[in-house]
Amino acid sequence: MNRSYLIVPVVLLALFGIVYWQHSKQADVRAETQRAAVAKAKAEVDEKKQAAEKKAREDADKRAEDRAKEEAAKDAARKAKYDAETQKIKTETAKYNAEADDMTKQAAKLETDLANLRTAKEKANHDAFEMVKQVELAQIEKRNAELEVQRMTDMIAKRAADSSMTKPPLVAAAPKQ
Repeated sequence: MNRSYLIVPVVLLALFGIVYWQHSKQADVRAETQRAAVAKAKAEVDEKKQAAEKKAREDADKRAEDRAKEEAAKDAARKAKYDAETQKIKTETAKYNAEADDMTKQAAKLETDLANLRTAKEKANHDAFEMVKQVELAQIEKRNAELEVQRMTDMIAKRAADSSMTKPPLVAAAPKQ
Protein backbone atom coordinates (compact mmCIF):
# COMPACT_ATOMS: atom_id res chain seq x y z
CA MET A 1 0.00 0.00 0.00
CA ASN A 2 1.07 3.44 -0.67
CA ARG A 3 2.26 5.55 2.22
CA SER A 4 0.84 8.66 0.77
CA TYR A 5 -2.60 7.36 1.53
CA LEU A 6 -1.72 7.52 5.16
CA ILE A 7 0.58 10.55 5.34
CA VAL A 8 -1.58 13.02 3.37
CA PRO A 9 -4.63 12.57 5.56
CA VAL A 10 -2.53 12.82 8.72
CA VAL A 11 -0.86 16.04 7.51
CA LEU A 12 -4.18 17.49 6.45
CA LEU A 13 -5.67 16.50 9.80
CA ALA A 14 -2.84 18.25 11.62
CA LEU A 15 -3.29 21.39 9.50
CA PHE A 16 -7.00 21.31 10.13
CA GLY A 17 -6.36 20.90 13.87
CA ILE A 18 -4.06 23.95 13.94
CA VAL A 19 -6.55 26.08 11.98
CA TYR A 20 -9.39 24.84 14.14
CA TRP A 21 -7.48 25.55 17.34
CA GLN A 22 -6.64 29.14 16.28
CA HIS A 23 -10.18 29.75 15.06
CA SER A 24 -11.75 28.32 18.23
CA LYS A 25 -9.65 30.75 20.32
CA GLN A 26 -10.88 33.65 18.23
CA ALA A 27 -14.45 32.32 18.41
CA ASP A 28 -14.15 32.01 22.21
CA VAL A 29 -12.95 35.62 22.44
CA ARG A 30 -15.78 36.80 20.18
CA ALA A 31 -18.33 34.77 22.14
CA GLU A 32 -17.00 36.18 25.42
CA THR A 33 -17.27 39.77 24.14
CA GLN A 34 -20.68 39.04 22.77
CA ARG A 35 -21.78 37.53 26.11
CA ALA A 36 -20.43 40.57 27.93
CA ALA A 37 -22.31 42.89 25.55
CA VAL A 38 -25.50 40.86 26.00
CA ALA A 39 -25.06 40.89 29.79
CA LYS A 40 -24.46 44.66 29.74
CA ALA A 41 -27.51 45.22 27.51
CA LYS A 42 -29.56 42.95 29.77
CA ALA A 43 -28.39 44.87 32.84
CA GLU A 44 -29.39 48.15 31.17
CA VAL A 45 -32.77 46.72 30.18
CA ASP A 46 -33.31 45.41 33.72
CA GLU A 47 -32.37 48.79 35.17
CA LYS A 48 -34.78 50.59 32.79
CA LYS A 49 -37.43 47.98 33.56
CA GLN A 50 -37.02 48.48 37.31
CA ALA A 51 -37.20 52.25 36.88
CA ALA A 52 -40.32 51.90 34.72
CA GLU A 53 -41.89 49.50 37.24
CA LYS A 54 -41.13 51.90 40.09
CA LYS A 55 -42.68 54.78 38.15
CA ALA A 56 -45.67 52.58 37.20
CA ARG A 57 -46.16 51.60 40.87
CA GLU A 58 -46.04 55.25 41.91
CA ASP A 59 -48.54 56.18 39.18
CA ALA A 60 -50.76 53.22 40.10
CA ASP A 61 -50.68 54.22 43.77
CA LYS A 62 -51.54 57.80 42.86
CA ARG A 63 -54.38 56.67 40.58
CA ALA A 64 -55.66 54.25 43.24
CA GLU A 65 -55.66 57.08 45.77
CA ASP A 66 -57.48 59.38 43.33
CA ARG A 67 -59.92 56.59 42.48
CA ALA A 68 -60.56 55.95 46.18
CA LYS A 69 -61.28 59.66 46.69
CA GLU A 70 -63.61 59.71 43.68
CA GLU A 71 -65.39 56.57 44.86
CA ALA A 72 -65.80 58.04 48.33
CA ALA A 73 -67.29 61.18 46.79
CA LYS A 74 -69.54 59.10 44.53
CA ASP A 75 -70.64 56.95 47.47
CA ALA A 76 -71.48 60.05 49.50
CA ALA A 77 -73.44 61.51 46.56
CA ARG A 78 -75.14 58.16 45.95
CA LYS A 79 -76.10 57.88 49.64
CA ALA A 80 -77.48 61.42 49.66
CA LYS A 81 -79.45 60.69 46.50
CA TYR A 82 -80.70 57.40 47.99
CA ASP A 83 -81.82 59.15 51.18
CA ALA A 84 -83.59 61.85 49.14
CA GLU A 85 -85.32 59.21 46.98
CA THR A 86 -86.31 57.22 50.07
CA GLN A 87 -87.86 60.30 51.67
CA LYS A 88 -89.63 61.15 48.41
CA ILE A 89 -90.99 57.59 48.17
CA LYS A 90 -92.22 57.73 51.78
CA THR A 91 -94.10 60.99 51.20
CA GLU A 92 -95.58 59.71 47.93
CA THR A 93 -96.55 56.44 49.61
CA ALA A 94 -98.40 58.31 52.35
CA LYS A 95 -100.10 60.51 49.75
CA TYR A 96 -101.14 57.55 47.59
CA ASN A 97 -102.31 55.57 50.62
CA ALA A 98 -104.59 58.49 51.54
CA GLU A 99 -105.85 58.62 47.96
CA ALA A 100 -106.37 54.86 48.00
CA ASP A 101 -108.46 55.15 51.19
CA ASP A 102 -110.58 57.86 49.58
CA MET A 103 -110.98 55.79 46.44
CA THR A 104 -111.94 52.74 48.50
CA LYS A 105 -114.66 54.72 50.26
CA GLN A 106 -115.84 56.10 46.93
CA ALA A 107 -115.81 52.60 45.41
CA ALA A 108 -117.90 51.25 48.30
CA LYS A 109 -120.43 54.08 47.83
CA LEU A 110 -120.54 53.43 44.07
CA GLU A 111 -121.01 49.70 44.67
CA THR A 112 -124.02 50.36 46.93
CA ASP A 113 -125.41 52.76 44.33
CA LEU A 114 -124.83 50.12 41.66
CA ALA A 115 -126.58 47.46 43.76
CA ASN A 116 -129.57 49.82 44.26
CA LEU A 117 -129.68 50.56 40.53
CA ARG A 118 -129.52 46.86 39.70
CA THR A 119 -132.45 46.09 42.00
CA ALA A 120 -134.40 49.00 40.45
CA LYS A 121 -133.55 47.67 36.98
CA GLU A 122 -134.62 44.15 37.96
CA LYS A 123 -137.90 45.51 39.31
CA ALA A 124 -138.45 47.56 36.14
CA ASN A 125 -137.64 44.51 34.01
CA HIS A 126 -140.03 42.38 36.08
CA ASP A 127 -142.79 45.00 35.78
CA ALA A 128 -142.21 45.28 32.02
CA PHE A 129 -142.29 41.48 31.73
CA GLU A 130 -145.54 41.36 33.68
CA MET A 131 -147.04 44.05 31.44
CA VAL A 132 -145.94 42.22 28.30
CA LYS A 133 -147.36 39.03 29.79
CA GLN A 134 -150.71 40.73 30.46
CA VAL A 135 -150.77 42.19 26.93
CA GLU A 136 -150.04 38.75 25.45
CA LEU A 137 -152.71 37.15 27.61
CA ALA A 138 -155.19 39.83 26.49
CA GLN A 139 -154.29 39.21 22.85
CA ILE A 140 -154.70 35.47 23.37
CA GLU A 141 -158.09 36.03 24.99
CA LYS A 142 -159.08 38.33 22.12
CA ARG A 143 -158.06 35.71 19.54
CA ASN A 144 -159.88 33.02 21.48
CA ALA A 145 -162.98 35.22 21.62
CA GLU A 146 -162.76 35.95 17.88
CA LEU A 147 -162.36 32.24 17.16
CA GLU A 148 -165.34 31.50 19.41
CA VAL A 149 -167.38 34.14 17.57
CA GLN A 150 -166.39 32.64 14.21
CA ARG A 151 -167.18 29.16 15.43
CA MET A 152 -170.58 30.27 16.70
CA THR A 153 -171.26 32.14 13.46
CA ASP A 154 -170.28 29.08 11.42
CA MET A 155 -172.43 26.85 13.63
CA ILE A 156 -175.43 29.15 13.31
CA ALA A 157 -174.94 29.47 9.57
CA LYS A 158 -174.71 25.70 9.27
CA ARG A 159 -177.87 25.18 11.34
CA ALA A 160 -179.64 27.81 9.37
CA ALA A 161 -178.57 26.22 6.13
CA ASP A 162 -179.71 22.87 7.42
CA SER A 163 -183.04 24.09 8.72
CA SER A 164 -186.15 23.64 6.62
CA MET A 165 -187.18 27.23 7.04
CA THR A 166 -184.42 28.50 4.93
CA LYS A 167 -185.13 26.07 2.12
CA PRO A 168 -187.80 27.04 -0.43
CA PRO A 169 -190.74 24.69 -0.55
CA LEU A 170 -190.70 22.08 -3.16
CA VAL A 171 -193.30 22.87 -5.68
CA ALA A 172 -194.34 20.16 -7.94
CA ALA A 173 -194.08 21.10 -11.44
CA ALA A 174 -197.36 21.30 -13.26
CA PRO A 175 -197.75 18.93 -16.10
CA LYS A 176 -197.43 20.44 -19.42
CA GLN A 177 -200.24 20.20 -21.41
